[in-house]
Formats: sequence, C-alpha cells, structure tokens
Amino acid sequence: MSTAVVHYAAAAVTDRGRKRPSNEDAFGYSVEDGVYVVCDGMGGAAAGEIASSLAVDEVLRLFDSRSRTVPMMQVAEKALDAANHAIYSRAQRNYKLSGMGTTLVGLVVEERHIWVVNIGDSRCYRLRNRHIEQLTLDHSLVEEQVRMGRMTPSEALRSPLRNVITRALGTQCHVTPDIFEMEADSGDLFLLCSDGLTRELSDATIESLMMLDLSLDELCERLVKAANKAGGHDNITCIVVRAEG
Repeated sequence: MSTAVVHYAAAAVTDRGRKRPSNEDAFGYSVEDGVYVVCDGMGGAAAGEIASSLAVDEVLRLFDSRSRTVPMMQVAEKALDAANHAIYSRAQRNYKLSGMGTTLVGLVVEERHIWVVNIGDSRCYRLRNRHIEQLTLDHSLVEEQVRMGRMTPSEALRSPLRNVITRALGTQCHVTPDIFEMEADSGDLFLLCSDGLTRELSDATIESLMMLDLSLDELCERLVKAANKAGGHDNITCIVVRAEG
C-alpha cells in the first residue's frame, strides 16, 4: 500500500425522484475541511427536510470552525452530537416537528486516513480495484433481521417493514453512530448515498456504473438517472469522492 499523501476531489447530486412531492434529502461537503455528508430526513410536513438540513449545517459548521490541533475523529463526534442536539431541541420546541429525524452517512478524511460515520440506512461504498464494497451497516429493522439470520435478503426487499429505521439522528437526546476507520489508496472511489439510490439499484449495478470512465459530476448524474429510470420512488442523493495521489 502506498504511503504517499492522498488528495481528494468530489461531486454531488440530489434529486426529488419521480414520486415524492418534495426533497427531504440534504448533502454538504468541504474538500478543504475533509468532510462529506449525506442525510435523508424523516417526519411529517416539512420536518424531514428541516432535520436533514440542520444536520448537514451543524456538521459543516463544526468542521469549518475546528481547531487544527484537535483530532478529526473528536471533531466528528462533537459535530454529530451538535447535529443531534439541534434537531432534537428544535422538535421539542415545536410540536409540529415532533419525532423528526434524519439518517446521516459521512466521510471524514485526513490525508490517507478515512473515517466513515453512519446513523440510519444511508450508505457508504468504496470502489477499489474494480470491486465495490459496502462499508456501512444499515440501521434498519429488516437488515438487522438479515444479519441475525431471521430473514433472507429477498424477504427483506419485500417486507412491509423495510422502511423502519432503528437508529436516527435527532429522535432521541443521545445517539451512537457506527464509526469505521481505514486508509485510502490512490484511485479509491467512495460513494455516499441515500436509500433512494440503493432501493432502486443493486450493488452490481452501482459497481458497473462507478467503473465508467466519467467525470465525478457525470458519474453522479448517471447514478441518479439510473435510479429514476428504475422507479425513482424516493429522493435520491449521492456524493462521489475520489482519492488522488
């Protein structure tokens, strides 16, 4: 594995999809600060949109104002706590927003060091050596049943409970994210996405699209277009991040 310093480039697209009246997804990233985030909001009326936007804003704010002497993972943990508190306290002050929350999947990078943080069922994938790997674990009822051997993947896809999230940002006063630490190789391609993409496209289809020789902007557009063509039943958001030597 190379020890060379790695730099990053990124692009993102969000789309309402073909069925939903509004877009409750949100995303944000800063190549300079080394943070990339996708959120998928939930709640009645405009609550989901508010929750996802609050989460993205809080995470980016904390990374933008961070001291460069503080370890990146400490900043990430503080940012997630701040985002959770912002959503939870906002819902406590306004009964119309009661129960609102959001998934969050984020990529935090510092040279070759990578941390993937996850709450909910938005996902992070890595394409390396023409092979895709899901780096996150879904916090959803059906996926947890699959992991325990109580449900097959095909049963999970058909289950009426497939939309039930077991962990979300902002629905409780405290939340614990999954954190995965790894190192990047030059040429690695990371995909952060909401479930509007993964509900429509298989991992094999996502892999084939990510191997196309396209710019990052074109790749994001192609992924979203494919999800819409497959049904577009939900909002679709993706960020593609490339590690460059």
